[in-house]
Amino acid sequence: MDTSVNKPNSIYNVHFGLVCLSSLLFSASFNMLIPELPEYLSSMGGAEYKGLIVALFTLTAGISRPFSGRLTDTLGRVPVMAVGSIVCFVCGILYPILTTVSGFLFLRLIHGFSTGFKPTATAAYVADIIPRERWGEALGIHGLCFSTGMAIGPAIGSTIKLHFSMDMLFYASSVFALLSIVILMNMKETLKHKHRFSLHILKISRKDIIAKEVLPAAVVTFLSYMAYGVILTLIPDWSHHLGIANKGLFFMVFTVTSLLIRFGAGKASDKYGRLKPMGIGLTILIVSLCVIAFNQSIAGLLVGAALFGIATGIVSPALNAWTVDMSFPEHRGKAMATMYIALEAGIGLGALFAGWIYQDVIAKIPLIMYLSSGMTFLALVYVAFRVKKDKATV
Repeated sequence: MDTSVNKPNSIYNVHFGLVCLSSLLFSASFNMLIPELPEYLSSMGGAEYKGLIVALFTLTAGISRPFSGRLTDTLGRVPVMAVGSIVCFVCGILYPILTTVSGFLFLRLIHGFSTGFKPTATAAYVADIIPRERWGEALGIHGLCFSTGMAIGPAIGSTIKLHFSMDMLFYASSVFALLSIVILMNMKETLKHKHRFSLHILKISRKDIIAKEVLPAAVVTFLSYMAYGVILTLIPDWSHHLGIANKGLFFMVFTVTSLLIRFGAGKASDKYGRLKPMGIGLTILIVSLCVIAFNQSIAGLLVGAALFGIATGIVSPALNAWTVDMSFPEHRGKAMATMYIALEAGIGLGALFAGWIYQDVIAKIPLIMYLSSGMTFLALVYVAFRVKKDKATV
């Protein structure tokens, strides 16, 4: 049954507000660590493993997606969201305890389960409570809240590290995750036909892993998010090289511009379709990476960050809404899991690719940015092909 039928037209209600606030806190929880982790790993003697900081995180996130999608469609949206926040809470406590390179990398592997669970269930929850004709707008607003967490997280994280300690940063991450859990406890479940948990539910077959109907969105997601893996891996060191003390500045700028564009971008995808805004966003994304690579200065970095934010603010809600459009209501969790598997695969491979070439040689960063823009160009070509195909079938 499609639970989006016969709901009031307004998307602004208590449940939508709660899920947005929970996502903001959840996003801030794990994003506040990102700018400081490369230097932290280097201080433990693991500089050569910087590419694994993001890659291991996204590996388990991707592996867990089929399970989170199945559990979202059987146990309910809220319990699966809670699992993601709980993992963030526990990992934040354990980072100061496991202080070896191997212990750190193990925690990055475990930490990835958080984003493997919460975003999948959250997207299904939003689609449940919002009318179909306003999915783009609603997912844009939710993305705005998630991106707010991405903005304030790195800025808060770097500030805590500068004035207190790395351990205090880890504990702060746990506090944000705990607040996200508290909010989830007050949210109403939207899955109508829930099942009791059993080990049988965890048995995953090949048909449970990928929702074939949403593969076009998954292809664009994979190709476009490789750039984000590169950004997460290299921007902290590039910022330090350019003389920026707060390594979260890039993430704050790109997220602020993403926030400013998301609301309108979501509405545009509802009005003009998903593909046209997506093509514009991918074009801007290519330009942003080239600006960062070509203009090797603080100004160039910040302009690139602003353009990167505008691009993701346009592409992300369109991709999410396109995935929901193509999904079957009874398998919405699996559909969102498929899109997120592609997202994590793109980010993880982008991070591995960046770390493999980089090897702590700062002069290689511009080249890597140009190469990642090439992968984004492939996404743009695919979107253009889909537009042409859709016109041919009209």
